[in-house]
Amino acid sequence: CILRKKNMSSVRTLVCVKQVKQEAPEEWDESMPLPGDIIEGLAENDDHESFVQIKAKSELGTLLGKISQQVEALWLRVRRGDRIIKLRVRAVAERNSMLQKKYTIRAAKDDRHVAIIGDLTFEQCTELQEMSRKVVNVDGRGFRKQGVKYDWKMKVDTHLPDQRSPVISSVLFPPLQGENSIEATTARCMAWFSAAVSSGVPLVFVNIQTEQIVTSQQNPTTTMQIVLGIRLWFLPGVAEVLLEMTPELGEARFGMDIKRTEEGFFCVYSVTEGSPADRAGMRHLYEEANANGYLLVISRLEGKSVMPSGAICDGHLDCCDHNEIKDTLTSAIDSMEGIHVHIMVWSSQPHPSVSRSNAATLLPPN
Repeated sequence: CILRKKNMSSVRTLVCVKQVKQEAPEEWDESMPLPGDIIEGLAENDDHESFVQIKAKSELGTLLGKISQQVEALWLRVRRGDRIIKLRVRAVAERNSMLQKKYTIRAAKDDRHVAIIGDLTFEQCTELQEMSRKVVNVDGRGFRKQGVKYDWKMKVDTHLPDQRSPVISSVLFPPLQGENSIEATTARCMAWFSAAVSSGVPLVFVNIQTEQIVTSQQNPTTTMQIVLGIRLWFLPGVAEVLLEMTPELGEARFGMDIKRTEEGFFCVYSVTEGSPADRAGMRHLYEEANANGYLLVISRLEGKSVMPSGAICDGHLDCCDHNEIKDTLTSAIDSMEGIHVHIMVWSSQPHPSVSRSNAATLLPPN
């Protein structure tokens, strides 16, 4: 590499491609000048002896101006990682050079691929080369891509437990007062998840991420503050099964009793024999859940999630109102209307005999 001192300091720089104006990275290839390429020489042909060493960006511009008057295409010698590569390029005038023409280079086979040159440190060049390496697959870019028609509506209608609701759920945990590290918030978040699973709720962990939360402090001059919270993504069991409970004349209850766990989930703790819930298959699921050490947990009622959505800064959980759920069930039974309930399915349970459209497998790929 050709190194030089910059501004008489100890910081050594190299002539490097720091950016390209080509706005379609998927069209880059290794025959083009790429970000991070260290420019070592320039020549009219690819003969090794004819290359002129380049020590500064200004030298490259001057040389390009001279040679471009004589030949249409040039050869550039660059260092890319551990390799020395010769690239076929063309000289092009920079658009922002008004008073005095300044030149840079572009790819010989793509007029859009114009390089922006700079005097950079070796570390800066290395970082840019790593970025280029990820964009341009050195083992080959594979086959061309093309758009394929996809019936989104049909897939949603067929493969989601309820077409009005997404499959995945999340809970947001803001930091408590005095909780000054993201590790503390993460630990509290995972304690909630572990406690829910230990109690028998068949949750499947998906992901965890930090998230900015805007909070306001009520005082004579209300102030806004941004804090960092934790969002936990999970699946409600390995599947959600849809049960449709339909009352018959004279029935005053759906026949299931529900309660809320400490972690904010609603579970069924008894099912009356011969009731609408029993006819829908809930008693069978309840008995299997008990036998396997799981709770029979409701994930959605009439398509609406009844799972906790987050924690509150004062330490409380943000859960669905128990009374509102009871009112929804009471209103449906009073008007003799059926109601849809989604139940979380656990991994060790064979799926009950329900139609394929009523059950959707939710397990993420291994």
